[in-house]
Amino acid sequence: MTDSKVVLVTGASSGIGHATALRLAGEGHHVVLGARRTDRLATLAGAIRDAGGSADTHRLDVTDPGSVTAFVDTAVDRHGRIDVIVNNAGIGPLSRLDSLLTDEWDRTIDVNIRGLLHGIAAALPHFQRRGAGHFVTIASVGAHEVMPTGAVYCATKYAAWAITEGLRLEVDPSIRVTTVSPGIVESEIADSITEPDVQEAIRAYREAPISADAIAAAVSYAIGQPPDVDVNELVIRPTRQR
Repeated sequence: MTDSKVVLVTGASSGIGHATALRLAGEGHHVVLGARRTDRLATLAGAIRDAGGSADTHRLDVTDPGSVTAFVDTAVDRHGRIDVIVNNAGIGPLSRLDSLLTDEWDRTIDVNIRGLLHGIAAALPHFQRRGAGHFVTIASVGAHEVMPTGAVYCATKYAAWAITEGLRLEVDPSIRVTTVSPGIVESEIADSITEPDVQEAIRAYREAPISADAIAAAVSYAIGQPPDVDVNELVIRPTRQR
């Protein structure tokens, strides 16, 4: 590793965020782990340190702009800079629209859209001052297709794609912007589905996932490119997924 970066990862307590933190720390980057489940963050940070890596943790609720600002500003205070923010935190409580689970719709919008915007708002001023930085958004193949029960979830991922692409078009070229759109990946996403029929259907749909580390490897690839190379989007899915 010749270019060690300070990398912030939201939603680092499980799934893609967890795998991304592990991989990047193993490659010599310092990772700053953010999530609500601080016990899991502490366990992850301990495993990273035991393996010779470097990590610190911060309780984070991406729906709270103050929490996200504190997450970013604390990292800058501790390390003098931030180089990358991986906006990974997301939820997917799928349901049919006629189930009218409006509280779940609101929560999905709050985490998947507002949480992303809060991450951009907190990190962008630091990147602009330094004249360098890298935003990575973990979206979904749901940003490119809609499936039954996925209307709200896919809408939030379309929005995440659009926001990230708009950011890429607006910022100075010194700031890189990448969207990573995973297909079926090992994760806890099905656990957030409250409708039994939908949960069972999704579990069957997700029978042959790829590992979360496959997505972590994509993040590593994107942030490891030379400064004049911006990987705009990566779509990664199992070979068996249409």
